Amino acid sequence: MSEATQDPVEEQRFFRDDWYGEEITGRHYVRCEFHEADFSEAVTRNSVFTDCVFGNVRFNASRHTDSAFTGCAFKRCNFFDAEFTGCKLVGATFTECELRPLRVTGGDWSFAGLAGADLRTVTFQGVRMREADLTGADCGGAVFADVDLSGAMLHAVKLPKAELRGSDLSALDPLNAELAGAIVSPEQAAVLVTSLGLRVRA
Repeated sequence: MSEATQDPVEEQRFFRDDWYGEEITGRHYVRCEFHEADFSEAVTRNSVFTDCVFGNVRFNASRHTDSAFTGCAFKRCNFFDAEFTGCKLVGATFTECELRPLRVTGGDWSFAGLAGADLRTVTFQGVRMREADLTGADCGGAVFADVDLSGAMLHAVKLPKAELRGSDLSALDPLNAELAGAIVSPEQAAVLVTSLGLRVRA
């Protein structure tokens, strides 16, 4: 991931700004606030947002590549049809956000706060999500393929018909999750069986 190339903009407040379709490349924002802004169809590349707050922001059909949103708080934002590729959202929190459909490929979402989020049918492919908080999240029909979920908080997570192959499920307690119809590999099945205290013998 490339670093931002411009001098950082610090502690500024943006209210109802129109960023529709804008190309945001190499920028850096620190502790800024964005309220009721429109980032629909915007594209970010190699940009960094550090400890920023986004409130009621529209990210509809936006595309983010090799950008970072570390420690950012997203409140009541809309990510309809948004894509993140190779992005870093370590410690980002999502509160009352519309996250469907969302596609995430690569990058690091460790420690992300997604408790109670509606993540049905979203796609996370090859993403690092260590110690992410997915407590009570509804991930029915979602894809978590080759995702590092080690240490993740998965209590009461709903994963019916989810695609989980290739992901680290060591933090998942099958007794405290909904897994009906979820797709796992034989190796993952062995991990889940072991977590239930069972021993498999030929």
